[in-house]
Amino acid sequence: MTTVTPSQAPVTPPSGLARFWRRAPSSLRVGAIILAIHVVVAVTGPLWAPYGVAQMGAGIPLSGASLAHPFGIDQLGRDVFSRVVHGGHIVMLLALSGTLLGLVIGAVIGLLSGYLRGWIDEVIMRLVEAMISIPFLVLGLLAVSAAGPELSGSPLLVIMVVAFLYAPRIARLARSAALEIVTKDFVTIARLRGESPWSVVRRELLPNTTSVLLVEFAVRTGYAPVLVGSLGFLGFGMRPPTPEWGLMISENRTLLLASPVTVLGPGLMLASLVVGLNLFTEGLARILGRTVQIGQR
Repeated sequence: MTTVTPSQAPVTPPSGLARFWRRAPSSLRVGAIILAIHVVVAVTGPLWAPYGVAQMGAGIPLSGASLAHPFGIDQLGRDVFSRVVHGGHIVMLLALSGTLLGLVIGAVIGLLSGYLRGWIDEVIMRLVEAMISIPFLVLGLLAVSAAGPELSGSPLLVIMVVAFLYAPRIARLARSAALEIVTKDFVTIARLRGESPWSVVRRELLPNTTSVLLVEFAVRTGYAPVLVGSLGFLGFGMRPPTPEWGLMISENRTLLLASPVTVLGPGLMLASLVVGLNLFTEGLARILGRTVQIGQR
């Protein structure tokens, strides 16, 4: 009888996902871990948060941090930790939805403009450049003001503002990517077959610009929580008592001297989410062979 020693035992090769994880850039792995923690908290947080999102009387107002209240108690007696946990899914949904909508609008405009070229391309790009020339936050506040009081403070308005700010920038990138592909033989053949511009964009240009748009989507998503938080901080975002992190920082900013931990909690969560998204984006760009300018708006 032949015995098999431990050194001779067959070794199961790692799965494709395991090999990808081992070979992935360290920035992507660290970013993925941070994002996974945020996703778990966002999905399960409302189930185990010790207090309700607007529950008063959780403790003595401005009593500081403790084991029962890691982020302290705000001036209304609400547990800041519970509100931060409840707000995770709100921030992520607003950021992802707004960025995805902006990606769809910007990609359609940019790819069509790059394919059609001519005077249509000139008109579209001049409008896009005019919008980009306006300071980022100023344009967002103008959009909120133009929407009127009926939509003020609604999630739909926040999503639309994020999409409105990102669409021109994504459109310019999509047009640049389309101009590199539109002269290829397969695009010329599709045009000679009599396919419509929309069909050429959908079947020929879009598949060949997916990696560029994917990286751009990841980059914009990394800044979207800051944009959502900025709108909330300035009072143009969600309505109180919604536990959106930027709004929470705005509500507690007057308490920085009395109880700074009430601002530290939502601030740390927002910062960690942005760091995780940026690290994940940098790693994704390396895998796809793209460059990312960290800090671009």
